Amino acid sequence: MPPGHPTHGPVYSALVPFPKRLLNSYETIKVDMHPHWWYLTPSVAALAVSVGFSVWALTLGDSNADKALKVVGIVLLVASGLWALIRYMLWVTTHFVVTSDRVIFRQGVLRKVGVQIPLERVNNVNFEQTIFERLLGAGDLLIESGGADGQQTFEDIRHPDRVTNIIHEAIEENTVSAARPGVADTGLDVAGQLERLEGLAQRGSITWEEFEAQKRRLLG
Repeated sequence: MPPGHPTHGPVYSALVPFPKRLLNSYETIKVDMHPHWWYLTPSVAALAVSVGFSVWALTLGDSNADKALKVVGIVLLVASGLWALIRYMLWVTTHFVVTSDRVIFRQGVLRKVGVQIPLERVNNVNFEQTIFERLLGAGDLLIESGGADGQQTFEDIRHPDRVTNIIHEAIEENTVSAARPGVADTGLDVAGQLERLEGLAQRGSITWEEFEAQKRRLLG
């Protein structure tokens, strides 16, 4: 299918949507998701084991050893409960977002950290899945960009194969829109547009003849 004709619709799976105030006025969201639920599994499993151990300890007698086991059970229960709560808060406040202009990763409850990759700087997008992750619908996304960070790895992404296709389509759509005559400038310089067009040609989304034609147009 030619560039500019997306085959995948927007993906919205975030319990708490990404703040619209952080988007530019011309941006539209194509993907907005929290990490896969597998991200919560270690802390939930630890909490379940702690609950089981605590219930068992409470059935013991009143000897010093039994009392010590009860204290251990309570400590483990509190610690695992706090871990599960913190993990859940991080899950809720972690967003992987693809817009019509960039890829955004944002995480943090009080202290926020994040990564923003303009689509025109994305050189390659790959994903990795083990057999088990394929069954779960999870995996890692690897994005190579022209920035200083080089390659970024995003873990526990839902359906990374589909997200990879959506990012490629967003890049193509963004490139075609920016290169189309009569479309308002979105802030990209000529070098950025050429770099993005070259990436499309390398991926086979456009031919090298089309790249040269767009290059001649951009250079006047």
